[in-house]
Amino acid sequence: MFALQARALGQAPVLAQPLLQLARNYSGWATVDPEKMSGSAPASCRNLVGGRWVPSASSRQLPDPMNGEQFLGVPHTQPDEIGPFVQSLRSVPKSGLHNPLKEPQRYLLYGDVSFRVAAEMRKPEVEHLFARLIQRVAPKSLAQALGEVRVTRKFFENFGGDQVRFLARGFTNPGDHPGQTSSGTRWPYGPVALITPFNFPLEIPALQLMGALYMGNKPLLHVDQRVSVVAEQLLRLLHHCGMPTSDVDLLHGPGATMGEVIRAAEPRSTLFTGSQRVAERLAVETHGKVFLEDAGFDWKILGPDVRELDYVAWQCDQDAYACSGQKCSAQSILFAHSNWVSAGLLDRLAAAASRRRLSDLTVGPVLSWTTGAILEHTKKLLAIPGAKLLFGGKPLSGHSIPEVYGAVEPTAVFVPLDQALKAEHFPAVTTEVFGPFQVVTEWRDDQLPLVLSACERMSHHLTAAVVSNDISFVQHVLAHTVNGTTYAGIRARTTGAPQNHWFGPAGDPRGAGIGTPEAIRLVWSCHREIITDFGPVPPAASLVQS
Repeated sequence: MFALQARALGQAPVLAQPLLQLARNYSGWATVDPEKMSGSAPASCRNLVGGRWVPSASSRQLPDPMNGEQFLGVPHTQPDEIGPFVQSLRSVPKSGLHNPLKEPQRYLLYGDVSFRVAAEMRKPEVEHLFARLIQRVAPKSLAQALGEVRVTRKFFENFGGDQVRFLARGFTNPGDHPGQTSSGTRWPYGPVALITPFNFPLEIPALQLMGALYMGNKPLLHVDQRVSVVAEQLLRLLHHCGMPTSDVDLLHGPGATMGEVIRAAEPRSTLFTGSQRVAERLAVETHGKVFLEDAGFDWKILGPDVRELDYVAWQCDQDAYACSGQKCSAQSILFAHSNWVSAGLLDRLAAAASRRRLSDLTVGPVLSWTTGAILEHTKKLLAIPGAKLLFGGKPLSGHSIPEVYGAVEPTAVFVPLDQALKAEHFPAVTTEVFGPFQVVTEWRDDQLPLVLSACERMSHHLTAAVVSNDISFVQHVLAHTVNGTTYAGIRARTTGAPQNHWFGPAGDPRGAGIGTPEAIRLVWSCHREIITDFGPVPPAASLVQS
């Protein structure tokens, strides 16, 4: 694996050689041109609008996250260039591109497209092309990158054939008299916007984008500029598999430019996955016409029954530090019962974290926090009375990761439970660090109400885990908490790709979902009631004015 990883990372200021070789070997949808990319000039991406791939007036040269060298050019679209994107969205009727009564054959079209995409993604050369591309722009281990590709493929497999049509299933009720029937239907919004982050550059855009398309909407897609090349390649694959080129627009560029498009075009709904700060601003600017999957300070509670110690320690390490902690579902705080601490859990956590290496990307660049910011937050927590550093707390060494990104060892800070709950400490303790960082605390039997109080006080409720096979304990914790995706049992985790279950927050009416038919219906369609009333018309003598 090490040899493959080293080759995948590369040191040239272009996309990695394995990606170039795969592009040479694959003659289908991939648009990476080895001849244009083999020199010193970085590769370039393009916007998609109205079915045409177009450049912007200027481009941004992205730094290689492993060495800081320029390796990819991305359109730096500015507000004075948004006219075509605004017009494209405004041209979409509120009734969508299709609905249960209009162009219903498009449900079948997207079932077929999904089937074809899944078949393409089963080809080893396609699977590895996407995995390597993900590694280049959002460095993570090969296993994590391949996992993202495979979950995305399974999503397409799930919605092949008639499954898209079944998403639009409605219901009927008898009317008041002959000829009358009441029907509930799933209706598209029409013009919609989709904004996704850097950490899962294929999976999140793909799952949400296809949900929007399945239900009959036309989306404008904006992905974090640092990784949007992956979304571009996804769209080219979709075109290759039969998706009409005009069904989706793609805007590369700063988030501020996308904000201008939303203000000018006024899409009927916007899905945002990303930071809490941007989410709240979007909610105001769109007058509440948003679905959000934002901050995720995610907790895990280890119950009093200690079992499968090595497995639980491994899962805690995976939840906190896989993808360098850059998952919205990453384990942010661990409430470990004193029985687990006595059994040696903390030592096993430290040992597991120590095995992570930059060489295989089991720890790597942090794209949204700098090294200084993470270490400063660590220092702030260590100033809390009784706090101590369990492991980490140091910069990574022996690398050339640019300073604009973070590079720190997997870190855990222990904070006593009573101190963590104090008003002056709680905001810092529950600050989400989007990197390889977690808070650990310990609790006793009589302190479970304090643990549940901490969960109640947290502002965002994305994922959580209750690690225990004690049914009464698990049910008590589940009954008094709210997180939208909660795992329970001795194998409980906080991180789990939305392959076979709903993924999303709870407790917020704006909360989005991803991955399942229920999530797609919630986010990308609305309810429309149609009452048909064809008669017979009652006799005139029975008509009484009221």
